[in-house]
Amino acid sequence: MSTLELQHRVEQFYYREARLLDNREYQQWFALIHPEISYSMPGRSNPMVDNRERGQESMISVERELEGVESDGLPYRDENYAVLWVRVDRSYKMNSWAENPPARTRRIIGNVEILEASDESLSVLSNFHLFYARPGLKDFFYAGQRRDQLIASGDSFQIKRREIVMDISTVNVPTLGIFL
Repeated sequence: MSTLELQHRVEQFYYREARLLDNREYQQWFALIHPEISYSMPGRSNPMVDNRERGQESMISVERELEGVESDGLPYRDENYAVLWVRVDRSYKMNSWAENPPARTRRIIGNVEILEASDESLSVLSNFHLFYARPGLKDFFYAGQRRDQLIASGDSFQIKRREIVMDISTVNVPTLGIFL
């Protein structure tokens, strides 16, 4: 498969995923999830610039801000297949008060970049913008980057790893419990 064909297939996968999530078709979205999924959202700190690293990209690297499982900080989300399934299943329960009425969302996925490709796996970066609206609440806008590992599954893919890097410095959004 050519690089252009692969790029097109990956982009189409992400566009389909966004459509399923925006249409609240969470069970169909869950079929895109690999059973060994690692779904995480590191916290983000605001460290001061280290002037000892002057002239180096590490001085202002985004990686210095992330607080995940391997760091001293606490991630916002650190979930596996079972936890994601519970979240999907809960969406269809009568007592799902947190999303009653359900939020209206619109995801825009872009800057899709395949970093590495092997026969079985792809390492992919993508950026997202998400508009979030619920009756009676102020509308919100989310933005960030997703760092994914995709596994080939038939003629499509499954998400085996997703790390979501939010661009917020202070959590002032109504929820970080939405699927990104």
